[in-house]
Order: sequence, then C-alpha cells, then structure tokens
Amino acid sequence: MTAFGLFMRPSLRRPHYSLHSLHPVRLSVSMRSHVMKTTSACFVVIRQLRGIRRSVPRTVFQSLVSCLVLPRLDYCNAVLAGIPLHLARRLQSLMNADASKSSTCDHIMPLLRQLHWLKVPRRLDYKLAVLVYKCRHGIAPSYLADELHHPTESDFRRRLSFASSHELSVPCTRLSTYGDRASPIAAARIWNSLPQHIKSAPSLPVFCCRLKTYFFELCYP
Repeated sequence: MTAFGLFMRPSLRRPHYSLHSLHPVRLSVSMRSHVMKTTSACFVVIRQLRGIRRSVPRTVFQSLVSCLVLPRLDYCNAVLAGIPLHLARRLQSLMNADASKSSTCDHIMPLLRQLHWLKVPRRLDYKLAVLVYKCRHGIAPSYLADELHHPTESDFRRRLSFASSHELSVPCTRLSTYGDRASPIAAARIWNSLPQHIKSAPSLPVFCCRLKTYFFELCYP
C-alpha cells in the first residue's frame, strides 16, 4: 500500500474519490466529488429527455424522469447524511430541474408537492430510517445490524423506557464533521426522532407508507 494507491498484481490500483459500483474507496469527507458526479450524470439524462418532451404525454414524461433520474439521485445516498448545505442545495436544484421539465407549472414547491417527491434532506433520512427498520427486523445484512445498539441496561427504569419506545443508543462523537455523519450514528438519531406509531409498524410496507407520509408533511406543511 502506498500513499497514492494499492499495488495489486499486475498493476497499481488508484483510489476513487466517488462512489462506484457500491464500493466507497477513500471518499472525500465533504462528498463533493460524489455529488458533482451524480448531478452531472443526472443533468445529462435530463438533456436527453428534453428532446422527447413534446412527443410524449406529460404522464409518460414524468414516469421517464422518475425511472431514469431519481434512481441515480438516490443511489448510495445513505452515505450523504450530514453533507454541507451547499451540496444538499445542489442536489435539490437537480430535483427542481427534474420537476420543472415534467410540468408547465411556474412555482416549484407546489409542483414537488403534486409529484409527491420528498426534498433531498428527507430522502436521505428516509433511506436511513428504512435501513434501521430492516436491521431491527432481521431483513438487512448482519454486518449492518451489528452497527446499531440498544442503550445500556444499567438502570431498570431506563431499560423499560427505551424498550417501550424502541429507541437506539447514539454514541458520543468528538467531531460533528466525521463522527456525527457516520451512518450508524446518523441513522440512530433519525430513528429516535420518529413518532412511536411509525417505529412500531407491523410490516415494512406499512412502515414505508407511514414514514413517507410523515416526512412529506414535514416537507410541505
């Protein structure tokens, strides 16, 4: 291993600075490179779709945007928890461009509400909350579930309180730019902030439905 790469016969592997094929390698803490690559790839698709905008019905065009652009935006977005505000705004501007291309409405907020699209910060929260639910119910990989912990049971009252509320422990961190943005910590904080009726959902589809409704009401009060 060198400061610039990893020697693997017969060649030297250089580190990536963005997410590729689900393998995060030596990522920039700010995730700027990943955000830039994501927005660039999505805007390429938007420009390609612009050529057929007037040739297909609006509902078909909206479906194309949802199928070809939004999945790219949501790809690996769980690692974007706590990104700087200016990067979150750049991703949101991409969503706004998607929405504006699929409708003739002048104002973007009513259009996003009509399309039932969550804003970028809530899309990240949604992904992490679903991941926690899967971990708690044994439908996620064990290496992810092992990163989530219940509070220490040193006090009987505290144990009963946490057991009834389904909360997770949030370890203390030294730096908000590093520790607080770690997926297990960010996911635990989001999970603990959810109402009880959402966390106690009997199944994943019910949980997703309640969670989407809750975040949607927060996005568009």
